[in-house]
Amino acid sequence: MLLEGSCHCGAVRFRVESAHPYPYQRCYCSVCRKTQGGGGYAINLGAESATLRVTGRKHVAIYHARIRDPEDSRAHTSPAERHFCARCGSALWLYDERWPELVHPFASAIDTPLPVPPERTHVMLEFKAPWVEVEAGPRDRRHRRYPEESIAEWHARLGLTRE
Repeated sequence: MLLEGSCHCGAVRFRVESAHPYPYQRCYCSVCRKTQGGGGYAINLGAESATLRVTGRKHVAIYHARIRDPEDSRAHTSPAERHFCARCGSALWLYDERWPELVHPFASAIDTPLPVPPERTHVMLEFKAPWVEVEAGPRDRRHRRYPEESIAEWHARLGLTRE
């Protein structure tokens, strides 16, 4: 499925092909919440990095989050690149060189109508802000950290993969 997205001010527009366009996974970690999750979580999609086309790339900036695991007192810089518009601050997509074939556009930046997921997966609940209420449906899954099931596996399990 072709996904088209943009920032709020319109300086950056992008398009990318996705076989996994259902916005099913809500991440409650502090990085997602603070960089683009106004509802207390962020939703990213899976897409093919080789198909990413960007207009207005000169307005794109990159943020590498500082991450501190509660089980380890040392913080480290994440290799994941969080791309955002340097003019308006809109979060656009995440890219991580550890998985070079993938790019993860943020559902909040997508202008294409997205399909409604039949269930959701709530991740990183261990790091959820106390003010956030998890709105989970009867089929939704909850995880303290990450599930073992990937975005692609979730789509395949439910027969939702698109060409």
